[in-house]
Order: sequence, then C-alpha cells, then structure tokens
Amino acid sequence: MPDEQQAFPSVWTRPRRQRRDQPALSREQIVSTALELLDAEGIEALSMRKLGTRLNAGATSMYSHVANKDELVELVVDEVYGEIAVPEPGAPADWRADVVACSHSMRSAFLRHPWVVSVLGESGVAHLGPNMLRMTDAVLALFENAGFSLQAADRAFNTLVSYIVGISTSEAAHLTALARSGQDEQEWVERLWPAAEQAVSAYPRLRELYAAQRGQSAGGARDDHFDGGLACVLDGIAARLKD
Repeated sequence: MPDEQQAFPSVWTRPRRQRRDQPALSREQIVSTALELLDAEGIEALSMRKLGTRLNAGATSMYSHVANKDELVELVVDEVYGEIAVPEPGAPADWRADVVACSHSMRSAFLRHPWVVSVLGESGVAHLGPNMLRMTDAVLALFENAGFSLQAADRAFNTLVSYIVGISTSEAAHLTALARSGQDEQEWVERLWPAAEQAVSAYPRLRELYAAQRGQSAGGARDDHFDGGLACVLDGIAARLKD
C-alpha cells in the first residue's frame, strides 16, 4: 500500500482496479457507510477498522477500492459536494440569484455534514473529484453567462467558495458543540445572553449590536449573517464586472 500511495497521491489520480469477479463490496457501499459513520460520530471516529466492522467486510475487500483513510476522506468529501444543487445558467440578468441559490445549497450541505469543513484542507486533490468538477464547471458557467471572462469567473468562484467555507466552518463548530452538549441552540443563546451583554457593556458599538439582536431566533440570526456577508461578496464581484 505505501508504494502505491507514493505513486498516486490521490484516489482521483490512481487508476481504479479492474476485477473479473464480482466484488463483494462496491466503492459506493463503502462511501455511503463512511458518510453514515461520519454523520453519526464525527471525523474522529473514522477508521478503516471501524468502517470494516460496519460493513461486515475484511480489509481486502475495502483496500481493493481505497488504499487508506486519506483516500476514503477524498471520496466522502466529493460525495458531499454531490449534494450541492447548481442551477442551469438562465438569463444573464439572473446570474446573482442563481449564484445565491447555489451558495445556500453549498452551505446547507456543509451544515448537514458538519465534520466536512474540518477536512476540506486535508482532502488531497479534492478539486479533481467528479462532483467537485461538476459543481465548479457549472458555477463558472453562471459567471461566464453574466459576462465575466473565464479567468474572472475563476477568481469570483474562488472568492465565493472561500466565504462559504469560512462562515460554514464557524457555524459547523458551533452546531457540533451544541449537539455534543445536548443543548437546544435557542435556549443556549438565551442563557448566554446576560453574560454576553455584561461583557460588551464597556464597548459601545458591540453593545448596540447586541441590543439590536436581543430576542432574535438563533437560527434566523445565523441565516441573516450568512445572507448579509454573501451580499457583500457578490456586490464586490458585481463591481468587478462593471470595470
């Protein structure tokens, strides 16, 4: 296995093995079960041994599809990218609405699988995964249809994804901590609020912001925060289109 991993640093660069007999286990089964394990127990719980137990399969059956845990993570990350809905390019004037819809779908996929944001920087060459390629090409088409050059569309896409991954990382960490504590998000916020207001009492701008947010739905506040930041990102991208 080590020699093969050195020769092929990613599951997407290693040719898939061809077997004449019918394999007892498919790559799709492995990825689906790994996704269930990750959603239930988090990234810390993922191991080839634990996955094999869930699949009731030996190492040989799994290693015929994935060389190691790193390759498995690449496959599962791409599976999550496959959940992101990308609209077909419509009228050029609608590009922003199309990008907003895709951005919301990406954020939703990350929050359904909150462990994923912790491994995006470790998932090898994730940009070569088939679902990631499909999404990337589709979003580039949205920007191109709006009038961006391909190079400008690429910069806009990278900026957009950086924003979504960044804010989703914070949200996922928050929601994961809540899930582990067994607390309801709204109740947690309401219990924390008096201490938070006391902490910012000497800072007039923060005090005003906290006062304005008092009583808001916790989930709704996160949605508003995402939408507001997304609008700023898209305003900047749109301004570059006018240059």
